[in-house]
This record gives sequence, C-alpha cells and structure tokens, in this order.
Amino acid sequence: MPSGKLLVVDDDRNLLELLAMRLESSGYAVTTALRGEDAKAAAQATAFDLAIVDLQLASSDGITLMEELHLLSPDMPVIILTAHGSIESAVDAMRRGAATYLTKPFDARELILHVERALETRRLTSEVSRLRGLVAERYDFQNIIARSEAMQRVLEVVSRIAKTDSTVFIHGESGTGKELIARAIHVASSRSEKPFVAINCAALPENLLESELFGHEKGAFTGAVRTSRGLFLQANEGTIFLDEIGDMPLSLQAKLLRVLQERQFYAVGGERPQDVDVRVIVATNKDLQKQVEQGAFREDLYYRIHVIPVLLPPLRDRKEDIPLLVDHFLKKAGTQMKKQVKGLSPRALQRLMLHDWPGNVRELENVIEYAVAMTLDDVLSEDLIFPQRGGGDAVGTQLKPLKEAKEAFEKGYIMNLLKLTKGNVTNAAEMAGKYRADFYNLLKKYDLNPADFKK
Repeated sequence: MPSGKLLVVDDDRNLLELLAMRLESSGYAVTTALRGEDAKAAAQATAFDLAIVDLQLASSDGITLMEELHLLSPDMPVIILTAHGSIESAVDAMRRGAATYLTKPFDARELILHVERALETRRLTSEVSRLRGLVAERYDFQNIIARSEAMQRVLEVVSRIAKTDSTVFIHGESGTGKELIARAIHVASSRSEKPFVAINCAALPENLLESELFGHEKGAFTGAVRTSRGLFLQANEGTIFLDEIGDMPLSLQAKLLRVLQERQFYAVGGERPQDVDVRVIVATNKDLQKQVEQGAFREDLYYRIHVIPVLLPPLRDRKEDIPLLVDHFLKKAGTQMKKQVKGLSPRALQRLMLHDWPGNVRELENVIEYAVAMTLDDVLSEDLIFPQRGGGDAVGTQLKPLKEAKEAFEKGYIMNLLKLTKGNVTNAAEMAGKYRADFYNLLKKYDLNPADFKK
C-alpha cells in the first residue's frame, strides 16, 4: 500500500475533507490547511513528501504559496488544483516548479494516479542524486589512492585538464586503473551530470563494434530488427571512454577520425549524418607509435587522439602505494564477505612488496580477495599470499587459464569451509552466503562428500 506524508491546501472545506478522505483511504498520512499561513506553518513543522495546493486561495494565490513551500523543501513535488477556466495559469505554475496540475472536478482515481507519479518521480530523482553523490565520492581525485610521487604527478595532470574538452590519451599496462582515471576525469569535468559510457574495443568483432559505437538502422544487416542508438549518441553531451583503442580495426579508425574531426557520423545503414557532442577519452596498453610504423594504426588518428597523454605507472614503480591499496582492498573484501580482517602479518606484507606485479593493481586486489576468502583469522598470514609458490618470494609462477584458476579457488574454498564446519553443509552454506541447494550443486560439481570432513 502507498505511504507518504501529504499536505493538502484548499479554502473549500468540503473539498478539503473529500481530498483527505480519498488520500487516507489509499494509505497516505494527510495534513490539511484552509489558509496559506497554516500550510507554511505545517511545512515548517513537518517534512512532507508532496503538497496539493489550490490555485485560487482566499488569502493568497497557489503559485506564490507553492514557491514559499519550495523555499522550505526544494525537492517536494506540488500538484496544483485548478478550475476549467484557469488552464493557462496552471501551465504557468508548472513552468515555475509545479509537478503537474489537476482540473476540477476530477476523478478520485486520477488524483491518486497523479500523486503516485509525482512521488515516484521524486523517489527516482532522489536516487539519481544519491548515486551521483556516491560516484562523485568514489571517483574524486582525493579518494584515488596515490601516495607515490609518480601517481601524484598523474593526478596533478588530470586535475588540470579535467575541465577542458580536449581528448585524453591514457597509456598504461593492464590493471593499472585506466578506467578509474577516465571516470575521475569525467566526474571532475563540466560534463559530470551527463552520461559516462565505456566500451572495450578489443571485446567485440568488427561488425558488432561498429554497430555498438555508431548504432544501426532497422534492416541494416541480418538480425537488425529495430533501429539502435549507438554508444556515441548515448554519451551525447557526456564522455565516451574507448578502452583498448589499439585493437580497433583500421576501417573503424577512419570512422572514429571523422567523429573527432567533424563531430558527425553515420549509423550502420544510415543515410544521414548524426551530430554528436561528446568528450573522448581513449586508453591502451600497446605502443601505438610502433603500430603506426607497422601500418596497424592510422597515423592521422594517432595524432588526433594523442592530444593530452597520461602515462599510468605500473605498480612495481609505485610500491609506496601498496600498503594503502591493501588496506582499501581488505575493507572492500571484508565488507563483501562479512569478515573482520584487521590487516596482514609483516611477512605477508613483505611478500607483497617483493612481488613484481605483472597484473598491477588488479592483480593485487585479486590476491587480497583470495586471502580474505581463505583466512580463518583476523590477520592474513604469509601462507595465504601466493600460496602456489610453496614459500618462494621472488620466483614467478605459471598462470593457469582464468576458468581453471577460478574453479581451483572455488573447490579449495569449499573444502576449507567443510573442514571448518566438520562437514556440516547447513553451516558451510550459510558461511558461503549460499542456499543449501546451490551449495549441494557445488559439492556435486567438485565431487566432494561432506562425510569425508566429519572426521
């Protein structure tokens, strides 16, 4: 049933009582006022979710009252009640901030529908504002972990260029945080209220990548059953992030060059150019200059995207950041797994500091996540850091395929849970955050018998 606190203002006592009755029967808590002064006093004492205000009040006009209520509660939607002959005034009220208007006489269902829509719109607006705040907080430059001098220099550069519309070229090894920097630039830019759209150019074949970027017309190719807006249009007035730009096919490079030069493009199967206003940020882990020399990347596009280069240092060159990153990933993994892990033993931290980190920050996060999942203590011991090495600190290891590594981790994790619970499936499933049926499926998948762990 709907819920919410509503303020209803009308100088017609009979209508006021009728409105209150209709709204209360739909589950709303209603406060009524015959005069504008009473309405303002009520709004000062109570935070209302919505107000319904008559356009023509005896002591004041509804639009003035609405504006005064908005001074007290700027986000509160206001529905204006108006007679048939005052439609023009009602439209003016909407221009000045009203959510909508209702013309007297009105159907009770119409009233409830307008109230529900206005409250839903307010809820969505509040949620968008909340999420924007979270995103802004997460990707604010000050919240990016960067104690090292190398990363401080990077953040100084990107903070300077964030407010410009210049194309940014981010170069760095895999796992160094190229998308994190791209998002931070967007959040700090004048386009922050508009979309941020990201795509990995290496993840799609050429024909799908073109359609994904630029959209397509209905019937442009087999399977194109409807017209589709591409990512460039979805990012209009915002930012588009093209990750792994070095893997973009040459034919699409020409189309991207046109977008950067003319701010226009053609959808697949389209006959008319489409205008777009978007900031472009690209990233790669490849040496594009070498690719230009080899003919794998267009020279004119290289110079078009290489406007403001940002070089992200690998983790092995910014090891001062490792303790801070570890602390961040410990809190993140601990929250996700509902575990209280205070920190690492000195030997565990030493292992992390001695590692060369070919996978950079992403590899570090995976190592910490694994250790938190496997630990039975509140301090991570050294045997949980690169356990496959058998004690060697500086010797590399042959990496398994991702699917095989995931399954090995999952099987080991389940076996540890069964050991801890002495084969009690109910307790093990609860600790893993799984339903018993799902946990039994995992036992079957890895041919594990709980009875083997009861000894």
